[in-house]
Amino acid sequence: MMKIIVRSSSLFLLCIASHFSFAQDSSYAFINANVFNGVDNEIQQGVTVFVKDRLIERIAGPGASVSASYTVVDAEGNYLMPGLFDVHTHISSLDQAMRALASGVTTVRTASVSAFQDVAMRELVKSGSLAGPDVVAAGVFVTPDLGETVLADPRLAALSGGVNTDDELRMLVGINVDRGVDVIKTRGTQRAGLPDTDPRQQVYTERQLRVVVDEAAKHGIPVMVHAHGDEGARAAVLAGARSIEHGTYLSEETLRLMKERGTWMVPTYVTMDEMNEEQYDHVLRLRGKHMVPQLERAIRLAHAMGVRIATGADNYYDDKSINRISIEVEHFVRMGMSHFEALQTATVSSAELLQMADRTGRIAEGFEADMILVPANPLTHIESLQDVLLVMSNGQLALKRIPFGVKE
Repeated sequence: MMKIIVRSSSLFLLCIASHFSFAQDSSYAFINANVFNGVDNEIQQGVTVFVKDRLIERIAGPGASVSASYTVVDAEGNYLMPGLFDVHTHISSLDQAMRALASGVTTVRTASVSAFQDVAMRELVKSGSLAGPDVVAAGVFVTPDLGETVLADPRLAALSGGVNTDDELRMLVGINVDRGVDVIKTRGTQRAGLPDTDPRQQVYTERQLRVVVDEAAKHGIPVMVHAHGDEGARAAVLAGARSIEHGTYLSEETLRLMKERGTWMVPTYVTMDEMNEEQYDHVLRLRGKHMVPQLERAIRLAHAMGVRIATGADNYYDDKSINRISIEVEHFVRMGMSHFEALQTATVSSAELLQMADRTGRIAEGFEADMILVPANPLTHIESLQDVLLVMSNGQLALKRIPFGVKE
């Protein structure tokens, strides 16, 4: 059985890899494209988008002339839009990066990994050795019990007994900073995905979280806080967190505080909903029965109150889970967002959360060439995000499934 599993996995990666190309530097002209630029609630028809030096060089109307220096890609009337953002993922390997790209994700923010793989991956993408996705790296989790993570850096041996005091918290933040992270991930409450933990239970106090936030702020680094329970989430908001991850039991009072302070919500609904599937044990499935409706209530209320929402799938992009940002966006539409609002959570809004809105998240001149092609108008057919036909990340053509026919 093991041989079959390994062979199947290898075949999957071979099929994916056959679509990918890395370390390309070329100029492209996307002709016959219908464009959703991420900013305007409309489609620009018959557009030509020019890409040069990894950036969107210019956008021209129908019939624009294209010089021989550009590789022409005929969009065939399909819909070009900004690449998707997954701002809560645990991607830590190259095959996971390929799966993320194949789903249309061109930018990720990790929510902790085991040993700073995200930092290394970020540098591969920056160098052009890997098409993408771009990585905002969190390094290792600032949590009371590091477990096997103590193997990530020799200095972590001093924290093998726990991370609770002010000095311990500062030390762990400092090691992350020294290893080159872009964001710090810590926790306000326990996990939902383990049967022996209570997701409502507060872990770090407001004072402890403030130590983490203040230490990270010395280096200009924001903090994302895992929190299901309202008490732990409120403590994180008061401590100065940039975003609350999950937010299942958020109260109206805490959401109002988030709105006042500009704290973002990253619900990761799609992975919470997965707890209802049969592969999980009965404790987690029963937990999902009450947590998923609570999270939907919190998302609907947050949207109605004007709390900023960004998309995260809480996914490892392994060969088992189908959690994808495209599904998260579909759920947002079902919960009452317009197609335009839901699309923006996965593009320009997520770019704003990551403080990258001046260079990616939209199709505009001078922005990074992070784009995907889908077969129908996403402003009316949100399900089209499930069928990505082409992915360009940092100006590199990472996935191309068109044309489907063969021309004589």
